[in-house]
Amino acid sequence: MKALIYNKFGGPDVLEYSTITDPVIGPNDVLVRMKAIGLNFADVYRRKGNYHLEGRPPYILGYEGAGIVEQVGTEVLGIQVGDRIAFADVPFANAELVAVPFNKAIPLPENISFEEASSVLLQGLTAHYLTKDSYAVKKDDVVLVHAAAGGVGQLLIQIAKLLGGVVIGLTSSKEKAVVALEAGANQVFLYSDDWKSAVLEETNGTGVDVVYESVGSTLMDSFTATRIGGTVVFYGMAGGDPVSVDPRMLMDTSKTLTGGDLWNVLTSREQRVSRSSELFRWMEDGRVRVSQPTSFALHDGREAHQYLESRKSTGKILLIP
Repeated sequence: MKALIYNKFGGPDVLEYSTITDPVIGPNDVLVRMKAIGLNFADVYRRKGNYHLEGRPPYILGYEGAGIVEQVGTEVLGIQVGDRIAFADVPFANAELVAVPFNKAIPLPENISFEEASSVLLQGLTAHYLTKDSYAVKKDDVVLVHAAAGGVGQLLIQIAKLLGGVVIGLTSSKEKAVVALEAGANQVFLYSDDWKSAVLEETNGTGVDVVYESVGSTLMDSFTATRIGGTVVFYGMAGGDPVSVDPRMLMDTSKTLTGGDLWNVLTSREQRVSRSSELFRWMEDGRVRVSQPTSFALHDGREAHQYLESRKSTGKILLIP
């Protein structure tokens, strides 16, 4: 099969499109011919050597995608050859064929395309647990979303809105502010402005009920924009490491700091299927809309990585075998 591989850590130029051996499935796996593959910043971090990798070179990136089952393990029940499945946490996805463990195989409804599934699962399931588990958004909650034009940001806006929240977004440019508003944000402020003061003014000096903090370096600013008794959900550090938080500040303000990681939530097939099913239903009902992805052929993986690292994209980037 063909796959996007690399033998050493580095920039996009280390990626090579090569022929390698087909994966061999175990009794509890299914072999999937990939139709669409999601590209994420985690792939960039792994390519650079910032994330732990198992095994030895050649390495294969990718954890998210969708395709058609070509072979079924002897102990797999409920999945047949020809079924459409997707996954959010299976390694070696940047290839024509992927061995997918049964407990990570998510059934894909007929009216959700391979491209939509590969655009929404990782980021959509992240937005799902953030708004339902880390902080359960309720009617009239005021929600502040960092990086509101990004993949997770746009989905956070939509899910928070359908749960009854009022959403304020933060973006780095006027162009991205338009994207956040189109996703449903009630108001958007720019990082280059005095956004903390703007958020407080927007909330009559009170502050928001919850901040979804994915920048990291803005963590203390997020606390400033949060009401007494409010919550900051820390789930990323795209802008750099956060400073340490003084627990006395949390006590004095009755504010809550909580963290979130998708892999602590997707601990069983039941969790994967039930959460994905709700996400797919919202999409089918038109309550959650996935922006048009930017697609690259798998053999153009270098260009795809360069585009992702340019920070010019506002939606999902896909690799198509």
